[in-house]
Amino acid sequence: MPREELSVLAAFAVVADERSFTRAAVRLGVSTSAVSHSIRALEERLGVRLLARTTRNVAPTDAGERLLAQLRPALDEIEAALTEVGRLREKPAGTIRLFAPSVAIAMTVSPKLAKFTRDYPDVVLDITTEDDSRRDLISARFDAGIHLGEFLQRDMVAVKVSGEQRAAIVAAPSYFDSRPKPKTPGDLTAHRCIRYRMGAGGPVYRWEFEKRGKPVTVSVSGPLVFNDVELTLRAALDGVGLAFALEEHVAERIARGELVRVLEDWCPPFDGFFLYYPSRRQQPAALQALVDVLRV
Repeated sequence: MPREELSVLAAFAVVADERSFTRAAVRLGVSTSAVSHSIRALEERLGVRLLARTTRNVAPTDAGERLLAQLRPALDEIEAALTEVGRLREKPAGTIRLFAPSVAIAMTVSPKLAKFTRDYPDVVLDITTEDDSRRDLISARFDAGIHLGEFLQRDMVAVKVSGEQRAAIVAAPSYFDSRPKPKTPGDLTAHRCIRYRMGAGGPVYRWEFEKRGKPVTVSVSGPLVFNDVELTLRAALDGVGLAFALEEHVAERIARGELVRVLEDWCPPFDGFFLYYPSRRQQPAALQALVDVLRV
């Protein structure tokens, strides 16, 4: 059914309730002549008179009453549906689909999940973890995403959800039993490195460093390529080679002596993680609740 025809049927129901074109026009916020014209056009299209008109009164005909009997339940359902959707702006409820790398979820969302689910029991947080920064939120029908600032999509609202981050180049202590520790990024070409692919079909990450304002990028080599951070760290813990990680994510393992850090002076801080989402005037209350919980 065309949207215009639905609005005419709704106008017919209002006229029948009010028994007046003038009062119906006030309720609908349009002119009396516009209401009268639309009802007349509906009658002509159906080939039957729906309203009996006199100078003092307007009342449904038998055909009009029959149409109203079928029409009112449908209009009531539509009104109820609109009311239910409207409540989403007032009370956090419904499903929020969130897209983020697994490490971002582990560092920014997981520590606050218990609080979020306790405070907002009517919200379902549907999380997809994938490290492909090229995924388009809107076309993939996600409400929001989390990523490092440098990977944020254009035209997005961005909210900081972590502090600054630093890279950490790590390996198991056993890896250095027969190898010297690298002193500069260039030394990495002589080492086995566990490489990281950004997403299932994305590029292999080139390790980035900086010292005294001088950036250096190294295309490392090694026997393994993963697109999963935890598998990368597992291989590093097993002594396979050096891994590129985030300092906060491996701090405890370094403190326990499970991993050894190198090239620390080549790893300056950079912007951390941001929650990002499309700009919209009527933002769902559930998304705003997530923003409020994760914001730092």
